[in-house]
Amino acid sequence: MTLLPARLLHARGKTTAAQHVAARHLDHTFEKLVASSLPLVAASPLLDALRASPEPLALPDLARRLPLRLHRRGPLHFLRLFARVFDLRPPLPLSLSLTPPAASLLAVASSPDAAARTLHRLLAMSASRSVPLRAVFRVWRELALPDDFEDSVVAQHPHLFRLAPNPAEPRTHVLHLVAGPASEEFTPVVDKTRTEKYAFKLQFPPGFRLTKEYRKKVKEWQLLPYAGPYEVVDHKVAGGSKRVSKMARRKMEKRAVGIAHEFLSLTVEKMVEVEKFSQFRKWFGIEVNVRDVFLDHPGIFYLSAKGKRHTVFLREAYDRGKLVEPNDVSEARRKLVDLMLLRRHGLGNANSNANMSSSDNANAKESDNDLQEIEV
Repeated sequence: MTLLPARLLHARGKTTAAQHVAARHLDHTFEKLVASSLPLVAASPLLDALRASPEPLALPDLARRLPLRLHRRGPLHFLRLFARVFDLRPPLPLSLSLTPPAASLLAVASSPDAAARTLHRLLAMSASRSVPLRAVFRVWRELALPDDFEDSVVAQHPHLFRLAPNPAEPRTHVLHLVAGPASEEFTPVVDKTRTEKYAFKLQFPPGFRLTKEYRKKVKEWQLLPYAGPYEVVDHKVAGGSKRVSKMARRKMEKRAVGIAHEFLSLTVEKMVEVEKFSQFRKWFGIEVNVRDVFLDHPGIFYLSAKGKRHTVFLREAYDRGKLVEPNDVSEARRKLVDLMLLRRHGLGNANSNANMSSSDNANAKESDNDLQEIEV
């Protein structure tokens, strides 16, 4: 049986997906965390292009490669607004590069060996021990993989990984795990915090109402046995038929929670966009709606809809809006977010000779709706 917020316990079948998301209990700590990272999310493809180039790039060339819809006031306003990250240089046509502080922070990444371990665990959760390469590309930042992980990680570990053409999709590839299950001894991260077998650590948001009925359902669900993310499951039996018993569906749903928990534990900042995680749904053998999994377990996950996207967090990995166990990559990204939050404060009229708007206009109060993500 799916765990729902108290106000939806009796009405889930009559609510749409949008209503289900809107009815969730808001946690303002996570909402502020998402809001602070929106400029970095919007600029990520542009940052990748600049980091990959040894020389400054001309704005007209960038405009041809990327649709620079960064801000409703135009890309120049966005670049000037975040002058601590982007360095605009005259003469015309203007050229663009990263500032030294931003470049050094973006250069922080996991080692090839650490990235190989992350990919190994990711593939070990797949029923076929394989995932489409395009899905890995969607989450390479979240997993702290090098931007050239095909060459620096996959190609350098032929005893672990193999790339093969995807027969279902022309001109695409599937990443296969070569190593056998017998050589693996992966322990799910959730096992480190369990107080009893099959139970998950619960941290409900402030002000969340726990009724007596809801507590009872949570207790029953916590005791429900399920197959772990690295256990081999016969999905033809488990979910191949639309007719399954209530108990079987509850176990399928709890296994999906376990897989999502492990996936988020592999990410650097213990968060990921729901749409990106959904790319792995079929390959992980998840037979339930992943958005419902996150919404129905508010003590384990938090789903934010800020910034026209659904972002899910692993609750137990955070304490008062900060990671409990930060790492070099997450710290570098936090400092980059802080650098962008400073915007132009204290810079005066830097870059004023680059034919842009005045400093007063650049420092005007911004809205999250003003930011527009680059679509690639």
